[in-house]
Amino acid sequence: MYNKFNLENKVIIITGALGLLGKKHVEAIAENGGIPIILDIEEKKILSLTKNIQLKYNVQAMGLKVDITKEKEVVNGCKKIIKKFGKIYGLVNNAANNPKIENQKDKSFSRLENFPLNLWEKDISVGLTGAWLCSKHFGSVIAKNKNGGSIVNISSDLGLIGPDQSIYSKKGSTKNKNPVKPVTYSVVKSGIIGLTRYLATYWADKNVRCNAICPGGVENNQSKEFLNLVKKKIPMGRLAKSDEYQGTLLWMLSDASSYLNGAIVPVDGGRTAW
Repeated sequence: MYNKFNLENKVIIITGALGLLGKKHVEAIAENGGIPIILDIEEKKILSLTKNIQLKYNVQAMGLKVDITKEKEVVNGCKKIIKKFGKIYGLVNNAANNPKIENQKDKSFSRLENFPLNLWEKDISVGLTGAWLCSKHFGSVIAKNKNGGSIVNISSDLGLIGPDQSIYSKKGSTKNKNPVKPVTYSVVKSGIIGLTRYLATYWADKNVRCNAICPGGVENNQSKEFLNLVKKKIPMGRLAKSDEYQGTLLWMLSDASSYLNGAIVPVDGGRTAW
């Protein structure tokens, strides 16, 4: 059974690899013998992470600057990967925008009535269009493998339930000024679930599986006020640590889940069970 979780020499692409969870996904793949392909848009950071992964885990790794919203860049990135490794086994569609409400000068920007069209278009472009383009091109290569491969999409608990906007409210703000979770986050993460089900049936005859993880929130220096509010919404009484999703990811990528296809798996401390 241990060997079934092994990803030895399997080339696996991770989009949004420089993010909080993206880095953890890269590390988990490398630690289990896989060859992580690090995709993001900041070249210096990509090269630094790639070098660190190679040294720390003694594995091959490749870093590529690719804007996944631009089809030509995805196609060129795919060609470079094939030229170096000959094949692709897996894809983790992890990239997504997640604008931090606290970093915005206009805290009411997030409200549906005020949400700007340009942010809508950017969020949809990265989270949905980017995932589709990567699935289209990288997935087509995976489908050529004799034994197929695995696509894992990163959705969210908010792809399954609507956000409880009360946890984002600020003292002193009037109701129509309170910040909220932006509409695009829910739309993108719900759309990712739809994409997962589509892909799960599209290449099933080629043994390409597609499943989705729906993570809950992650501890990342949030205010005590926010943490006290959100933990009441979660049966386990806390947010996740940043390394608590990688076991599920490895299972979905590996042969240990060889009959798992089209599954939408919440990993949220029980939040969506309530």
